[in-house]
Amino acid sequence: MDENLHISTDKNQLDLALIHGFLSTGSTWAQGIPLSTVRRSIEHSLCFGGYVSGNQVAFARVISDFATFANLVDVFVLPDHRGKAYGKLMVDAVLEHPDLQGLRRFTLATFDAHELYARHGFTVPSRPETLMEIYRPDIYQLARF
Repeated sequence: MDENLHISTDKNQLDLALIHGFLSTGSTWAQGIPLSTVRRSIEHSLCFGGYVSGNQVAFARVISDFATFANLVDVFVLPDHRGKAYGKLMVDAVLEHPDLQGLRRFTLATFDAHELYARHGFTVPSRPETLMEIYRPDIYQLARF
């Protein structure tokens, strides 16, 4: 069996049910996210699917204006496929994408993968005092979609 990871930005190849299933039940950041929200987020983002033998095993999504700013979100590798450097390959593909070159700022938020992203040049914000956010971690549990 071919264990090589193939990465594509073709949204037609994405397994929406798999992505929604992982995000809504397997992630720590999007528990309970509605399918309609996942669908809309994919429609408005640059998405990367990782495939082994034609089956999706990884995902990453970038929100960007493609000129000055990008935010990397929803990065995951399915549990049965971890430990094979697929996460590293996915982040490599994101950072090498031609539409994401020359950006002034590329951000992400992570709870437990600092080491992975640090290898790619991500650091803690150099001026955290300039950053602000509205953060609603329980929005999917509280909202009625």
